[in-house]
Formats: sequence, C-alpha cells, structure tokens
Amino acid sequence: MAAVAATPRRIGFSRRLSRWDVKVSPYLYISPFFISFAVFGVVPVVFNVVVAMHSWHRRLGQGDFVGLDNFRWVLEQPAFWTSLQNTFSIFVLSMVPQLVLALFIAAILDQNLRTKTFWRMSVLVPFAIMPAASALIFSQIFGQFGLVTPLLHDLGLFEDVNSPFFADRLLSHVAIATMVTFRWTGYNALILLAAMQSVPRELYEAATIDGSGRVRQFFSVTLPSIRATMIFVVLTMTIGGLQIFDEPRMYDGTGTGGPNDQWLTTVLYLFDLGFGEWPDRLGQAAAVAWLFALVIVVFTLVNFLLTRRIATSGPARSRVPASVTRRLVAEARAAVAAADAEKAAARASGGPPASDGRDRAPAGTGGTGR
Repeated sequence: MAAVAATPRRIGFSRRLSRWDVKVSPYLYISPFFISFAVFGVVPVVFNVVVAMHSWHRRLGQGDFVGLDNFRWVLEQPAFWTSLQNTFSIFVLSMVPQLVLALFIAAILDQNLRTKTFWRMSVLVPFAIMPAASALIFSQIFGQFGLVTPLLHDLGLFEDVNSPFFADRLLSHVAIATMVTFRWTGYNALILLAAMQSVPRELYEAATIDGSGRVRQFFSVTLPSIRATMIFVVLTMTIGGLQIFDEPRMYDGTGTGGPNDQWLTTVLYLFDLGFGEWPDRLGQAAAVAWLFALVIVVFTLVNFLLTRRIATSGPARSRVPASVTRRLVAEARAAVAAADAEKAAARASGGPPASDGRDRAPAGTGGTGR
C-alpha cells in the first residue's frame, strides 16, 4: 500500500487566540501605568526643556529661541539664591525634629497598647488635613493675636507689637517648619512602625535575658534593625522637604514669601515667575525648575551617601589581609591535590588508599571495624 502523506495539523482559531492572550495580556495589564507615566511624566519633562530654551509668554505662547540665556538670567537674580537659602533652612528645621518624633511615636505604638488601631489612626489625622487648612491654622497661631505671640510678649521676650514670626527670617522658618513637622510626622511614624514590627522578637528576648532595658534595646536592637527603612524615610523627607510650597504660600495673606522674601522658597519663587505678575517669564520659570531639580538630585545623593555610611558604620573589625587569604587558599588546594594524588597512586598499586583524616571509623567501634 502506498504510504499516505501526513498532513500538518491545523491550529484552531481559539487555540491561536489563547497563545496570543498568554503573550500579550501581561503587557496590556501594565500598559495603563506606562501610558499615564508617558503622558503626565515624560511629555511634560521634555516640553519643559523646550520652554526653558525659549522666550515664552503666558498668553502668546512660544517666542524666540534664547538657548541658555534663561538659566543665566536666573543665576544672576538675588531672589533665586535667597529662595535656596530659605528652602534649606526650613528643610533642616523640619527634618530633624520630624525624624526624632517619628521614631519616638513609632516606638510607643510598637508596645502592647490598648486600642492599637485607634492610636495608629490618630497619628494620621494631621496628614489627612488639607495643607491649606493646616497653614491657615498655624498662621493664626503665630499671628499677632494668636496663641504664641501674646505669650512671648507677656514673658518679655519681644517688645514689638507685631508678630516676630512674620518679621524675623529665622522665626518664620521655625513656624513653617512646625507646620511641616505637624503634618508629616505621623505618616513617617507609621512607616517606621511597620519596620519595627518586622524585627524578630527573639532579639528583644535575648536582650532582656542579658539585662538590657527598654532604652538600651531601642538603641542596640531596634535602630540597627531598621536602618534601611530609616534611609528610605530620610530620602523621601529630603525630596519632599525641598519641594515645600503649600505652607509658605498660605503662611500670610499675600502668598509671595514675605515683604522681604523672609520665607520665599524656590518652588514658590518658580510659581511667582511663571504665574505671577510677569506674563512673559515662563521660560525663566522652567529654567528655575531644571536648576532646582539638579540641586535636589545632588543633595539627595549626598544625603543618601551620608546616611548609608552612618547606617553601615559599626565597631572596627579585624580583617585578614588579602595576601594571607590567598596563601591559605593555595595551601589548602595543594593539600587536597596531594591527598587525591596519593589515593590514585594507592589504587594503581592495588593497596588500600591512604587515609587523609577524612575517613574515620564509626563511633563506638574503637577503630577496629568490628
């Protein structure tokens, strides 16, 4: 009989569609994020470069190409350097108390408290308050007829009738830093609390057996165990603290950073350039954005390196020199090679292989093999 030629098996449409579904559907699931990131992230960044290189009017749109003239103009403005100083001052005054208070609150919430959920939700209440409302409340507290200014007058610390928190540069920074600390401390405390709860409880039990108290356990067990989370919190605080805008904007009624730029931050200065009383300075505002982004990147990297160095620092350990390590490894390899060569020679001669110390008699036989 003639051999019947085998016809190739045809794949059905449903099976072909199933294969396409397995290959394509994962990309479809993650595509919304990348599409939104491209539309709202990449496109504005690229467009900001175009704006920074042109003379741009708020109503008339794109003007002449000016290259780096906008950057040069911004670097020549005293207000830009003043805004940088104010931004870093407010950042330092808010970050240090914020981190200390967040650690303290997280350590308390990590204890066996009653109604834990209530207290953990309570620390998030300031974070849920609108920044504008929080800024208005604190501006009234530090105002001329608020709670703090009359008390300072009664104590004789200030003689002026006006509030020193709106006239003095440093005191205005302290007031704004208080707003930032009030809002973000609970949020960072919950992040640190999650890290503290992941610390093995056996470490605390061993420390208790060794006679360590709560304070010693906190500094010797808790803090070293949450170093990575602390670095993350410090980095997020750095990026967010340098971009402060709501609090200085709502601190007074004008929202321009004070009559003498006492609390003018860089983002507020950018906002005034782009959307203030000058309709033709969008190009300079875009240049400020790029310069400040560079400052944030550099400052964040420095902060990351410092915190990482502090986190990995510890007592000095004795290290074996590399030359000694290589010599010991070479001697061990030579000894193993000599033992293998001796075994091979014994097998070739028909005698029992020489013992290299690794072939031991079973326990309890006395080495007789019985």
